[in-house]
Amino acid sequence: MLRSWREMILAVYSGKDPGGVVWQPRIDFWFLVNQRRGTLPKRYEGATLLDVHDDVFSSIRYFIWPLRVRYEKVKVEEHWIDEDRLLRVWKTPVGDLREVLRFTDFKLSAYHEEYRVKTPEDLKILEYILEDSDYWFDMESYQQDVERVGDRGVPQFFYRRSPLQALIIEHMGFERTVYALTDYPDLIEHYIEVATRADDRMYEVLLSSPVPILNLGENIDGYLNPPKMFCRYHLPYYQMRVKQIKAVGKFVHIHMDGSLKPLLPFLRSVDWDGIEAVTPVPQGDVTLEEVKEAMGDLILLDGIPALYFLPFYPEERLVECVKRIVELFYPRLILGISDELPPGGDIERVRIVGQLVKELVP
Repeated sequence: MLRSWREMILAVYSGKDPGGVVWQPRIDFWFLVNQRRGTLPKRYEGATLLDVHDDVFSSIRYFIWPLRVRYEKVKVEEHWIDEDRLLRVWKTPVGDLREVLRFTDFKLSAYHEEYRVKTPEDLKILEYILEDSDYWFDMESYQQDVERVGDRGVPQFFYRRSPLQALIIEHMGFERTVYALTDYPDLIEHYIEVATRADDRMYEVLLSSPVPILNLGENIDGYLNPPKMFCRYHLPYYQMRVKQIKAVGKFVHIHMDGSLKPLLPFLRSVDWDGIEAVTPVPQGDVTLEEVKEAMGDLILLDGIPALYFLPFYPEERLVECVKRIVELFYPRLILGISDELPPGGDIERVRIVGQLVKELVP
């Protein structure tokens, strides 16, 4: 009897044999960019993202975003400085913060041109914003998305990063955060305490929700988050949250899409179910064999370097990589692209993998 994608995915997380390889590439960015460029393959004219997933014989991972945030006293204002730059201002009773985001082509992604925390005093304003945050779960939106996707996937999503990682990526930037850890560590410690308490309210909503799988969308990198920092600030937070998640019967994985070699000894220091977006050579800094040794029986989500979907890499390298991943990790495997198909990637290669894994059932 053939299983649905949903049944196969839940089997992997439950430690059972799914009866086949789950192929779950993230292709949404590729689809949206090429759709707006007018460069989708002809057969996808008028198609939806779900249509493309069906065509390449794949499951879908992220399709719900039901966690909502609102403020009681904080006001957020936005306006476009020009066609590429968005100014966002947080107005609070204790002061204002501003950030500038520069959007890339087609407004589908952005990076910080200006971070909102620039001085020690700004940390106090950020703390006020976090304490003023109120989270709620949009059940209507969730149910609509689950119905739309059907058995193509299992509901899961990522949400606000852990306190220090959020400071590095969202609030201050890496360089300013590193200096702050040295120049005013007490203020950083206080911020982490406040942010953790604010996260408690967020987790109350997450843990009472019907979502079966949660993703710690951290974007960990072994050089931006070296072992000393990782062990002091990240691991204790992950251990606490994963314990809470597991206590209510949910599954959880973490997104570690950067350099990984310095952190290999710590991958099993937390009781999470798996690790997402591990990127092996030639794109990353670890071999598949090193990853398997470090992860043990943890689930590998993804694992195929995105480079192999670009036209200048031989297709044979992709096929060899897929076979080796299945050999090493199945059945503890949700096969995908680390971490997603780039806009210039070849969707035909995604389809080739979808066909190939049908033949690789051990």
